Amino acid sequence: KVQQGRYFANARVQKTEGAGLGMSITKYIVDAMGGTIAVDSAPGKGTEFHITLDMEKAIDQDGDMVLPDWNLLIIDDDEMVCESAVTSLKSLGVKADWASDGDTALKMVEKRQAQHQEYHIILLDRTLLQTDSLETARRLRERCGSEVPILLISAGDRSELTFEAMEAGISGFIAKPLFRSTLFFGLRQFAGDEVHMGAEEPPAPVDFTGKRVLLAEDNALNWEIANELLSELGLTLDWAENGKICLEKFESSPEGWYDAILMDLRMPLMTGFEATETIRSLDRADAADIPILAMSADVFADDIRHCLDSGMNAHMAKPIDVEEVTRLLEQYLK
Repeated sequence: KVQQGRYFANARVQKTEGAGLGMSITKYIVDAMGGTIAVDSAPGKGTEFHITLDMEKAIDQDGDMVLPDWNLLIIDDDEMVCESAVTSLKSLGVKADWASDGDTALKMVEKRQAQHQEYHIILLDRTLLQTDSLETARRLRERCGSEVPILLISAGDRSELTFEAMEAGISGFIAKPLFRSTLFFGLRQFAGDEVHMGAEEPPAPVDFTGKRVLLAEDNALNWEIANELLSELGLTLDWAENGKICLEKFESSPEGWYDAILMDLRMPLMTGFEATETIRSLDRADAADIPILAMSADVFADDIRHCLDSGMNAHMAKPIDVEEVTRLLEQYLK
């Protein structure tokens, strides 16, 4: 199957500068997938890329992802990571607790056992600061027995740890960051026939008709994709090409005109952080309350914390996930 992309130069595009790595990374990915890439370019007119890949047709998975009604324990010394994972697991149907160190986790396991409400699965971060992760795994394995899966949360190369981890009682690995989809596909192997993709009765489609959203995004293609996807939910979207324009559009709008703002972070003239802080400081009734949702490929805990510290309500990863946007908008557009 052949996919083609056209990228035409104009004044808006020329204002956005890059580091020059995009095409080399694209070429590497295309080569790794056994495809080809070609380019036709003319100065002042634009550039056309042709990418050819052999790809299997994906299985349509429209339903929601649901896991069994497990009790699960997360052990990670990053509070933001834990709280985000707990929220994601709750949306999957899993009840989750978290602990920031091994000693606390062991006490929580003992308390659960005394109440005959044992944890079904334990997720243990590889890089705990206060205690050694593998020593914690050994102690948990002694306390929980051989039946409870203990998964090591790891963002790096896992090959060197595999034997040592297995000796400590680790059952497997789950990748970091702990996105909702990562948790689902990483945990469903332990569910047997209980796991399913979607309820038998599909949920009623979400309709945000009448809701107006201001979307700050400096990339024209990203805006077009977001507009196409989110308009199907009934949303009316206005485009701000950078943080400064976003601020100006919000300032010049009547109070209550916008129901939410979707804010990219890395934009020219004014970043998403700067725009958010300025909006929150405005002397108007809706400035403090309007939901501002960050959109970024920066997904580490420090990045998410920076978003919240600047006044944003929540963070979602790029590329845009309609299901995640819908969930957050349902939460904030009451």
